[in-house]
Amino acid sequence: MEHEIRFPHLGILLKSVGDGFTIGGFEIKYYGIMIAMGFLFGLLVAYYAAKHTEDFDPEMVFDYLICMVIPAIAGARLYYVVFSWDYYKDHLNEIIQIRNGGLAIYGGIFAAVLTLYIFCKVRKVSMLKFGDILIKGLLVGQILGRWGNFFNREAFGRYTDGLFAMQIPTDFFMEHGRLSEIIESGLYDQAVFQETGGKIYTFIQVHPTFLYEALWNLAVLLIIIWFTKRKKNDGELIALYAIGYGAGRFWIEGLRTDSLMLGNTGIRISQMVAAVMVVAGVAFFIYRRRNLKKCKEK
Repeated sequence: MEHEIRFPHLGILLKSVGDGFTIGGFEIKYYGIMIAMGFLFGLLVAYYAAKHTEDFDPEMVFDYLICMVIPAIAGARLYYVVFSWDYYKDHLNEIIQIRNGGLAIYGGIFAAVLTLYIFCKVRKVSMLKFGDILIKGLLVGQILGRWGNFFNREAFGRYTDGLFAMQIPTDFFMEHGRLSEIIESGLYDQAVFQETGGKIYTFIQVHPTFLYEALWNLAVLLIIIWFTKRKKNDGELIALYAIGYGAGRFWIEGLRTDSLMLGNTGIRISQMVAAVMVVAGVAFFIYRRRNLKKCKEK
């Protein structure tokens, strides 16, 4: 029962959704598998995009990703730890433990962008052109990575009784020593009850924000694919990503109960970064289009 996941208003019952499996005494988490699949399929999509880009060597995609993987994971973890320091200062031994989650996408993106800047300087290629190629792969990676949150039962939202409401047994959190998470967020007090086989089970009922973000990113990806042949400047796909992903993340982050906060201000860091992304994306897109217009007038 503790491994069930339900979508009661959709009539969906997933009876046995584990968070990993064991081989030879070594535990492998589905979270890690989904992250790895995100890298793999993101690589393939980016390579395909590079092959269909004029005057660009697609092999550079492999070279870049080899250089980027470790910095991106380290950046994602560092970002999460820094903004969760109140916990990690008393649990230093857990800082490098990432199999159970704790990777922040923004930290990974910042590290990947810095790596891309250095890579493009060394290889003497346009960062904007290369960035446009990589954006589709990044979105594929993000879409798959969010399903790692599904298996981990994390990154969900507050209580809802809406159509997409997701139920998770409180026994799962007890089994994994995470009961405090749903108590502190107030979800335990809003738990729903279900009688099965003469026994009463308790579930939290929440927004499946991982699903919202995966679907939103899919929509952004489809828009970018449609726009690719219509772009007029290098960097426009990057701008569309910043606008699209930023807008979606700003909305979805407002539903979550586990947001990283800026000190005691009550400001959600991810919403703040998302807002900056949207403004920067719009400004950059307009700037590039105006420059193109001026060049044509000359």
